[in-house]
Amino acid sequence: MAQHTSHSNGAGGNHGHSEESHGHGSLKSYVIGFVLSIILTIIPLVVIMNDMLQGKAALIVLLGTAILQFLVQLLFFMHLNEENKPRYNLMTLLMGILIAGTIVAGSIWIMTYNAVAT
Repeated sequence: MAQHTSHSNGAGGNHGHSEESHGHGSLKSYVIGFVLSIILTIIPLVVIMNDMLQGKAALIVLLGTAILQFLVQLLFFMHLNEENKPRYNLMTLLMGILIAGTIVAGSIWIMTYNAVAT
């Protein structure tokens, strides 16, 4: 087991976090985020498993709840909306999405228009 050593910084043992720090959410925000995550996981599961929707409608429900789940994770657990300026976390996230989108789109394009494979 790893041992944790206590560093005294003269601020009551808060490890360098000031009282004005907004780095962590409250229990209420975590519970709300958790409940929303569970609901957004159950909705597509019930819709698909019980054959309530078929084809494009089922795909729309699945993708819609996935996008909402992504936003819940960003807002309630990663605290993206609480960041002060400059918004480095948001810029990093957008760059990661751009890179992942470029890789996926480029892969699909190569697989679709590859003349060697046909």
